[in-house]
Amino acid sequence: MNKLYLVIPCYNEEEVLSETAKRLKAKMNALIAAERISPASRIVFVDDGSQDGTWTMIEKLHASDPLFAGIHLARNRGHQNALLAGLMQVKEHADAVISLDADLQDDIDAIDEFVARHDEGFDIVYGVRRVREKDSRFKRTTAQSFYKLMRLMGAELVYNHADYRLMSRRALDGLAEFGETNLFLRGIVPLIGYPSTAVEYERNERFAGESKYPLRKMLSFALEGITSFSIKPIRMITTLGFLIFAVSLVMLGYFLSVHFAGRTVPGWTTIAISVWAIGGLQLLGIGVIGEYIGKTYLETKARPKFIVERMIGVSDHREFSREHADSKRA
Repeated sequence: MNKLYLVIPCYNEEEVLSETAKRLKAKMNALIAAERISPASRIVFVDDGSQDGTWTMIEKLHASDPLFAGIHLARNRGHQNALLAGLMQVKEHADAVISLDADLQDDIDAIDEFVARHDEGFDIVYGVRRVREKDSRFKRTTAQSFYKLMRLMGAELVYNHADYRLMSRRALDGLAEFGETNLFLRGIVPLIGYPSTAVEYERNERFAGESKYPLRKMLSFALEGITSFSIKPIRMITTLGFLIFAVSLVMLGYFLSVHFAGRTVPGWTTIAISVWAIGGLQLLGIGVIGEYIGKTYLETKARPKFIVERMIGVSDHREFSREHADSKRA
């Protein structure tokens, strides 16, 4: 039987953690009882520098049942980095890992199908939403536009897939080879290339707490994805520059012909519009190019994507902390 680990990034999730732990425990125990997964399987909560009592609750869950484990990051690093931290810390202990959000909007009954597809030999199993009827019209429209835009930009995204997926140990080893600082896992995972499939599921309403992805973060996430996986925006600016240059040559010929024909009329409106249009395009171009330069700057620094401060119950060792590691080295 395969050891299955669930990795759940958490940021200020004390409102949902008790119910989430209860539901996941029932699901994992059912799979263990059916001999679908090993009794050594784990539920791993990754605390992304929460400001509430999330880590305290994780410690209590682990103390009450070794099925639960925890990883505490030294500071808040964002959802993608927290998820990567969990995946990288457990990959040596698990045969397969499923990532999902703490609010359990992703249907955990799909886990059974995930395990079945892994047993058939698939290294990556994507959870794909069947419909988006429960989303608002605005969110549904923007989400669909995002996937279409990303494909237009050249990124290989799985349509209607977020971060609910199963990955084998081999796939996780492949993921570890990607060293970029600007993380967009939805775009990176399809690049691994091992056999993959998809499982459809229905997404539920959040049963407690508030969404950690307001519109501002969603827009930032979309920008991160576009600029991390495509240089087409820069090429679009280059194309636009050529078009404007060509138009300027045509207009130059027009203005010269009008001048020599003696039909020149002072036109402040034309000048004002031209100045504003060209100025806006220049600022836009500088902004897009600056975004890429900024990402290059961050990549060259090669700073760690996360720092694990403490782990409990992830492996056979009872507990790990930086203080304990420092004392051993001393």
